[in-house]
Amino acid sequence: MRQVGACHVANNDTSQGRADVIAAVPFMFYICRMDDAVPLPFRTPGRAALTNPDNRFDRLATQAIDDGWPSDDAPPVLRTTVADERPRRVITRNTSPDIGFDRSINPYRGCEHGCIYCFARPSHAYLGLSPGLDFETRLIARPDAPDLLRRELSAASYVPKTIAIGTNTDPYQPIERDRRIMRQILHVLSDFNHPVGIVTKGALIARDIDILAPMAAKGLVRVGISITTLDPATSRAMEPRVPHPAARLRAIRQLTDAGIDVRVMVSPIVPALTDHELEKILTAAADAGAVAASSIVLRLPREVAGLFREWLSQAYPDRAARVMARVRELHGGKEYDPEFGKRMTGQGEWARLMKQRFDLAAKRLGLDRKLSPLRTDLFKVPPKPGDQMSLFD
Repeated sequence: MRQVGACHVANNDTSQGRADVIAAVPFMFYICRMDDAVPLPFRTPGRAALTNPDNRFDRLATQAIDDGWPSDDAPPVLRTTVADERPRRVITRNTSPDIGFDRSINPYRGCEHGCIYCFARPSHAYLGLSPGLDFETRLIARPDAPDLLRRELSAASYVPKTIAIGTNTDPYQPIERDRRIMRQILHVLSDFNHPVGIVTKGALIARDIDILAPMAAKGLVRVGISITTLDPATSRAMEPRVPHPAARLRAIRQLTDAGIDVRVMVSPIVPALTDHELEKILTAAADAGAVAASSIVLRLPREVAGLFREWLSQAYPDRAARVMARVRELHGGKEYDPEFGKRMTGQGEWARLMKQRFDLAAKRLGLDRKLSPLRTDLFKVPPKPGDQMSLFD
């Protein structure tokens, strides 16, 4: 099968008749029936998503059709493109009761790591882009973020609390190697003695040890490294442009040797696919120097559920039904339950057993530590060029 055209349906309503479609899209060159439309999933080299589902905010929907030819076309090579965004503010606030921070920064929108399970995929729809392949290939950089951050931290009304980075898209995804926006942000936070918590799958974080180590010595930084699996084949399939699991373990060692506390994050735990590795991941991370651990079960909000099902049916057809059955068990019979307090832990017997396994292993390995809060008392707005220095500084 290959795509030679598409059906456009007004208001995303596939039940509309042909006359409605023609009326809504008067310049369409051909019409196809909805019952003839079929999905056309194929693996795109270096990408996890198989398709590019429509933006849920769009008035029109697009579906691929089968033209009768065999599916012998080579999949296209999708290059990564990066556009710059000029936001007015860079610190994002949240009031979610089950998240341990109230502010965060995202140097980038979209993520080239391409993790098929990424809960941030639906956020790409707000940009008019698809949560599927667009999320992995059409990225947004925010080069003004360091300057905006400096301005926001300098406001007389600003009260310092830990800023989280990497909670939506990864600040150490591949484009950071050239763009260096995250590194510039760290320079600003260091200048202000501002606390920061970083979450990443990127081994590139070791590049910034020269900034992070002095901040850690002051109690201003903590790092979480996410390891979903130790199996290279599974990692390459699920998270195609994330560094090798061994590279992430090396990054943990480099950071801890530099005096930076690292928490290993076994996230997400994918039932019937990676859950059997829980103890092995914790052990490997402890051996690499991690001082604490956490875990989150797989959650599939909005478009992520469909993308994950497509991927699973191709990558692991032998266990796809079992995985999805367990996912529904975790979320009260649904593919995702967004209720605060349940969405990250899951519910039911399997969730209880996973928590028990995690708690026992973390305690045995000394990873059940409660880390001290990061310091806010050192925060100080640095003098700007031309400012008169205080006599007592």
